Amino acid sequence: MSTEVDHRISPALHPEVVKRIEGFEDDSIAAVLAPTVTAFDTAYQAVLSVYEARAVAERNPAYTDEARLMKIDDFASKKLASVTRMFDNTRANLEKGIAFLEGELSQPVKALAGSSEAGEIRAYVAKLSTTERQTFIQKAIADGDEETVSAVLGAKHYLSGLNADMQKVLLRHWHERQNPDKARRLKAMQAAKELIERDGGKVFREIEKAIGGSSTKAKKVREANEAAEKLFASKDA
Repeated sequence: MSTEVDHRISPALHPEVVKRIEGFEDDSIAAVLAPTVTAFDTAYQAVLSVYEARAVAERNPAYTDEARLMKIDDFASKKLASVTRMFDNTRANLEKGIAFLEGELSQPVKALAGSSEAGEIRAYVAKLSTTERQTFIQKAIADGDEETVSAVLGAKHYLSGLNADMQKVLLRHWHERQNPDKARRLKAMQAAKELIERDGGKVFREIEKAIGGSSTKAKKVREANEAAEKLFASKDA
């Protein structure tokens, strides 16, 4: 993978942008984000290769401007198809990974929640004010107090004076506290997905800039060329 920067290409497509995602310095995060790095590198190199192809075509005196545009556009279309497939596949795999980790970090807790002492804990928490209840549970989560957390979050939310949404939020905090590596991977994968969705599409504009003419014009040239080829073929028959 090249780390060189070409001023003609948007820096948003450079693979180094992926490495700025929080946690990339961790080997486990870097491994998860490796396909995203590859996708952006592929996009960057594709644009660069179109510029190089254009330079070669411009040195060929046998090409008219129209023929040159058509040749470069044909080359660019193949590169673009490869890039878009890679971005689509990378994004789809990130979505699968995110969904899996979301599920892992949202699992209900049941251990210890049915004991007699658990009922007393829930009764105690239910009598607290909203602010006191929130503070009490957050402290139990921070302290890693599994007995208290499972008693409150492992039973029906109303038994502890919570609403369903708040119980889900607190449950997520508990899992993230207990599984920090999973939480970091999830955050990194979400950032990578957002990066693809925000900047991946810029490859279309960058490819068109590299071609040196619009794809619409290239299409018209190609259609005119194909029509002429068919005409000459029919006359030779």
